[in-house]
Amino acid sequence: MESEDHKLFSKPTYQWYVVILLTTVYVFNFIDRNILAILGQSIKDDLMISDTAFGFLGGIAFAIFYTFMGIPIARLADRKSRKTVLAVCLAIWSGMTAVCGLAQNFTMLLLARIGVAIGEAGGSPPSHSIISDLFPVSRRATALGIYALGIPIGSAVGFLAGGWINEIFGWRTAFFVVGIPGLLLALFVYLTIKEPPPVMDVLRLLWSKRSFRYMSIGGALHAFVGNGIGLYIPMMFQRSHGLGTGEIGTWLFGLGFFGMVGTFGAGYLCDRLGEKDRRWYMWLPGIMTLMHVPFAAFTYLYHDPQIALMVYAVAYILGHGYLAPTFAMTQSLVPLRMRALAASILLFILNIIGLGLGPQITGILSDTINLTTDLGVNSLRWAMVSVLVFNIISAVLYIMAGRTVVEDMR
Repeated sequence: MESEDHKLFSKPTYQWYVVILLTTVYVFNFIDRNILAILGQSIKDDLMISDTAFGFLGGIAFAIFYTFMGIPIARLADRKSRKTVLAVCLAIWSGMTAVCGLAQNFTMLLLARIGVAIGEAGGSPPSHSIISDLFPVSRRATALGIYALGIPIGSAVGFLAGGWINEIFGWRTAFFVVGIPGLLLALFVYLTIKEPPPVMDVLRLLWSKRSFRYMSIGGALHAFVGNGIGLYIPMMFQRSHGLGTGEIGTWLFGLGFFGMVGTFGAGYLCDRLGEKDRRWYMWLPGIMTLMHVPFAAFTYLYHDPQIALMVYAVAYILGHGYLAPTFAMTQSLVPLRMRALAASILLFILNIIGLGLGPQITGILSDTINLTTDLGVNSLRWAMVSVLVFNIISAVLYIMAGRTVVEDMR
């Protein structure tokens, strides 16, 4: 049986089937996570909560459970069946997404979102490990770049579906519609993926490598900006430009294509450039992160929403360029049986800082600017501009990681 499994794992058709299936799971992950943003104003109006409370709901409350549960779930995946862990976690976050539609107050919605966070904590670590088992280092960033497309695709689909379902049927129905299909997908994952369970601990090894320390903190600061902006950008276009959720959702759905270009393109380019110099795995995300800043700032401040959103297409490409190289390099720094935990440690760092603090700090900044200035509804757009400084710090850290990455890979 082991020989038959080995032959199966080496077949390109099976390898790419698994990548496509796991990418689909990741799409559902980000639909369920980010649909909160497009539904935000409707939820706020219905449940009567502030920006700070909404930032807590979509940020630190989610991130604490997402990040702290990620480590033990990844250790379980390293010791047991990764596909089983993934399937169970997918069923949990999908079911709890649907439960969000039943919430009658802030506390009920908070508890349901915590359930989503706990489930999603078991999504990426097993997936990273399974994909990395199937592909050599020379093709790993490309494969993980395809997997990382789940972020822009899931976000785009969540914006489009959530925006229009909200306008036609209401925000509660939107949670039902995107949550329930994930239960069927979980069964599909369990029945069709085969994999051997890895068992190792990797924390000490990873943290001993300077390139990982710089890269993970740089990625976390990038995620800080991405999550801080992502939760509030639909609200910003509602408040400052008067757009409806359907129109915003349609624009952001279309922009998801450019996020796909940046995500896959950066992974592919790193694999090509990395053949001659592995430092490009750190240099390219650093350069793209720095270039993202002026295009993003223009989007948040420009008075014409259509032009602002068109310029945002460039920011979308550049803003997604750090994902595949960061995922791939983390997997390349550890041996085969350490990869699920390695992915979890990376995601812990990215999300406790990025997902946890990004939305919360942005919400606090918005409320503070609103109370201390006469900007009114425009306080949110200036809060979003303010957090872009962390992109600049992130870029510097990625460049610093490039100084030791070749040595650390040895």
